[in-house]
Parts: sequence; C-alpha cells; structure tokens
Amino acid sequence: METHRLVLPGDLNHYGFLFGGRLLAWIDEASWIAASLDYPHCQFVTVAMDTVEFHHSVRDGTILKISCNLTHEGNTSATYAVEVTDERAGPAPIFSTRVTFVSVDDAGHKRSIRG
Repeated sequence: METHRLVLPGDLNHYGFLFGGRLLAWIDEASWIAASLDYPHCQFVTVAMDTVEFHHSVRDGTILKISCNLTHEGNTSATYAVEVTDERAGPAPIFSTRVTFVSVDDAGHKRSIRG
C-alpha cells in the first residue's frame, strides 16, 4: 500500500523541520491501514516498531510517499516494511522501519489473523 502526506507548517518544530513524532504517527497510521485492508476481519494494535532512525531532515511543503509492504505473517501478527521517501529529492529513503501488529479480540486478547 502507498499513501502520501503533505508537510504543513503545523507539522514543524521551532527550527522549521518536521517533528519526528509526527512522522512516526503517520507511519503507524499508514501501516495500520495496510494491515486492516489485508486482514479486514481483524482488530489490530501496534506492538513494535523497529529501528527509529531519520536519514534526512524534512521541510515545509515536502510531499512524502509512505510505502507499506507485508513482510511476515504469523498466527496472530503481521509485520510491514515501511519506507518514507521524498520523490522530488531522489530515491533515498528519509526513514525506514518495520511495524508489527497483533490481532486482538474485544477484550484485548490475541486472536488468529486467519478468520
């Protein structure tokens, strides 16, 4: 799955760069949407985000592409590789990580992702 975000002034810190936490929230949301589309019968919660390392700073007006691809399916979990790029600046990723979700029931207990 692929989505885009426009970096606006409200997304910036006092130095004029994108807040790291804002980018992490967008990544969590985009990968959750990917998991929910792949497994529409599941209720997912985020349980892990691998390495958090920002490779480039981001300024106001940047259009970010967030790409999410399923890399692992367990009995109750799914993991997505996420890459964030600024296509106008080149193919090098601004940020990449893996996000793992677990399927839970209404009481918060793990449940199978296979229907």
